[in-house]
Amino acid sequence: MQSVLSEGEPRPQAPAIDPTMEKRVVRKLDRNIMPLVMILYLLAFLDRSNIGNARIAGMTEDLNLDSDAYDWLLTIFYISYIVFEFQAMMWKLIPPHMWATFCVLGWGLVSSVQAGIHTWKAAMALRFFMGVTEAGYGPGIPYLLSFFYLRKELGYRCGLFLSAAPLANTFAGALAYGITSGNPGLAKWRVLFLVEGLPTIAMAGVTWFWLPDSPVKASFLNEEEKEVAVRRGVRQVGHEGARIGGVKWEDVRAALLDAKCWFTALMYFSCNVSFSSLPVFLPTILKEMGFSSINAQGLTAPPFFLSFLLTILTTWIADRTQQRGIMVMALGIIGGVGYIMLAVSDSVGVRYAGVFLAAAGIFPAIANILPWVLNNQGNDTRRGVGIVILNLVGQCGPLLGTRLYPSGEGPFYVKGQSICAAFMFFTTFLALGLRTLLWWENKKLDRLYGTLEEQKRQREAGGAQHGVVGKEEAAASEAGEENYGPLFRYVL
Repeated sequence: MQSVLSEGEPRPQAPAIDPTMEKRVVRKLDRNIMPLVMILYLLAFLDRSNIGNARIAGMTEDLNLDSDAYDWLLTIFYISYIVFEFQAMMWKLIPPHMWATFCVLGWGLVSSVQAGIHTWKAAMALRFFMGVTEAGYGPGIPYLLSFFYLRKELGYRCGLFLSAAPLANTFAGALAYGITSGNPGLAKWRVLFLVEGLPTIAMAGVTWFWLPDSPVKASFLNEEEKEVAVRRGVRQVGHEGARIGGVKWEDVRAALLDAKCWFTALMYFSCNVSFSSLPVFLPTILKEMGFSSINAQGLTAPPFFLSFLLTILTTWIADRTQQRGIMVMALGIIGGVGYIMLAVSDSVGVRYAGVFLAAAGIFPAIANILPWVLNNQGNDTRRGVGIVILNLVGQCGPLLGTRLYPSGEGPFYVKGQSICAAFMFFTTFLALGLRTLLWWENKKLDRLYGTLEEQKRQREAGGAQHGVVGKEEAAASEAGEENYGPLFRYVL
């Protein structure tokens, strides 16, 4: 039962934390959690997108696949990925180390078994199950990270996690070339699937023993550091209760009716049209520019490496400035311009420069959209539902994106490039709309509670917070900085 504060009574403050100790805890979280989730996402992205490398390594000829059959192999993955998006909530219902291990082992087995297929139907079935298992991992990791990091810390960590995707694409071509350049006893594309799938299976064991369910259960923290982690949690959400094990259905309904969730979902859809198509079609696009298969594989690396660097840099800047919307708008414009260059120019140099801009816009934009969802929901259940909505809508983008580059429209693929450009600009428009809505919502909160500066001055003076009394005051007093209450403001 909540206690009701009298109107003049000072509000309880979150437990004080030694800043030096807090930095040490965050560094330990970074060193032990981030590399693991990044490596797993890197493997996931390799295992889902290496079909593009397998295509030019002889898979289509051996399985007698035409362009339409190949496109369906890409599409079926995202159909199952969408249908099973609800699994993002499993991170709250099942101990994370168990759930993650199940997902990693699942897609690792599926990826490896692809080496033994002989028919298109078998390939379709395995791509479907790969989508099921990967849907349980990647979409939920930003949600999991919100259990360990504060709002102001979360965007950069999401950026680090998501940077594994362009990093995977950076060396995917070189790795594929190294794997397929010899004369193995198996078909080269079969060796590719096998060599890239087996390490994932091995990582399932590492995940079971190393991924913590919560900061309190992290074996790499000592007792003093775990106490700091508990205090950080209280400062986040206002109580010391477990954050794993259940959902609040009234918050599920509230999130479903929240326009902010749908704005970000549409942004994610728009970016995913391009995000899904670029890695799997870029080797083919470069090959049809006139490069050999080997050179086409190698030339995919520089644009993706630039994207990797920008994914980390832009999320760090957005965290520092708390201006994520402006960052998404700028990246949407950059990506759109890149696709326009690919659509209208017949110069190889200009088109290759367009690839750089497209990659520099797509991946960093997505890396900033995902934490924006978490930044702007005020409790764990609503954050989880926001992630589910984001992915249910957003992962429909690949259903379109994976079918934009039919072989008959090469080498310029004007229609596909133009559609991707339009969606990147649409992302910019949506980001502007959401930022305007969040600015308006913050103004309402300022009128209700007083600005953050006014509240700070009142706390320093020992006075009561400005705004509500009675039950509202009591609820506000128990809300952490990241839950709805006087100190909560939306990240623009």
